[in-house]
Amino acid sequence: MKHFRLPVQEMGFDIDGVVADTMEAFLRIAENEYGIQGLKKEHITSYWLEECLPIPEKVVEAIIEKILHDPFGISLKPIPGAVETLTEIGQGNRLTFVTARPIGEPITEWLRFQLDKVPESNIDVHATSLHAAKGKVLQRLGITCFVEDHLETCQGLAAQGIKSVLFDQPWNQGRAPFVRVRSWDEIRKIIEAG
Repeated sequence: MKHFRLPVQEMGFDIDGVVADTMEAFLRIAENEYGIQGLKKEHITSYWLEECLPIPEKVVEAIIEKILHDPFGISLKPIPGAVETLTEIGQGNRLTFVTARPIGEPITEWLRFQLDKVPESNIDVHATSLHAAKGKVLQRLGITCFVEDHLETCQGLAAQGIKSVLFDQPWNQGRAPFVRVRSWDEIRKIIEAG
């Protein structure tokens, strides 16, 4: 395994939009189960789906419920490169995930399945229910750098002294004073460069 110069123990990761390709699952369910066709990831220009997609709010809520409670049943896929990078660094380091999901168990099981070569004791998942609650959890855990796709969360973390790495997605475009990465290869380079 390569030597990681950034203290990996001080780095944390969001799950949806960073490790899990949640929006791919959302669009696939919308098409396969609700007949909503023609939508692409690029159409998701806001983190709040009902603001940018021509889908009834009740349908958005129903799809999100499936995603939150049944990652295996919906065939949730990882973002390309996430499993390989996290497996490499997670073999000898704790991997800390902090998510705004209201429940942690389903996504924890999904992560353990995806990262099957990482000891379960090295996979640490914290579900906060709220984006705004992530900062306090990260501070308590000693996390000083967090990979996140939600721009407003990055801004809130910055106010609490936590560095953010913004994972590029269509819903977080615009100028931002954060390091922006477009792939897990770029995250790996940040870790290796320290």
